[in-house]
Amino acid sequence: MIAKLSGRLDETGEDWAIVDVQGVGYLVHCSARTLSALGAVGDACTVHTDLQVSENDMRLLGFAESSERDWFRLLTGVQGVGSKVGLAILSALSTAELRDACAAGDAASVARANGVGPKLAGRIVNELKDKAGAMPGAAGGGATRGTVMPAGGASADAVSALQNLGFKPAVAAQAVARAQEELGEGAAEGDLIRVALKKAAG
Repeated sequence: MIAKLSGRLDETGEDWAIVDVQGVGYLVHCSARTLSALGAVGDACTVHTDLQVSENDMRLLGFAESSERDWFRLLTGVQGVGSKVGLAILSALSTAELRDACAAGDAASVARANGVGPKLAGRIVNELKDKAGAMPGAAGGGATRGTVMPAGGASADAVSALQNLGFKPAVAAQAVARAQEELGEGAAEGDLIRVALKKAAG
């Protein structure tokens, strides 16, 4: 499977880009956030990709960040969420906003995306709320390079620790996210837990 493309941005459209890799142009369907992050036509770029194959179609999805691709795969695992809707959600919300919305059960935020009604938004947050705390998302609400909460990293471990202490997943995820914003990207797990406990209790 094609997992990543590095080349030159050859052309862009409303929801797609063509990446020229040594003379071969790859058509990748992207969210608005990824298209914005790729830069101008002619610039060097790298996209993380996901190949989707069906009976009558094969398409390559492109993402500026691997965290966005992780969320796309999680979203499209929900019944009723295809690639088009998944990209629409990732266009409307950053990975951090999506993580926080799922953790808090905030279906209204997810429903901001084109093609997502209240019923589908509710299904998405209900199915993903327990997974949200361990998923990556950019700290501070941006989908920019750097400052991400890696799955399995200190932030995810801190969320798990708070859950083990009896806090609900949504409360734990929000508290750790706020603690990470306060302490910074390289904060140790122990410090995250200490600050998150204060925020959760407050």
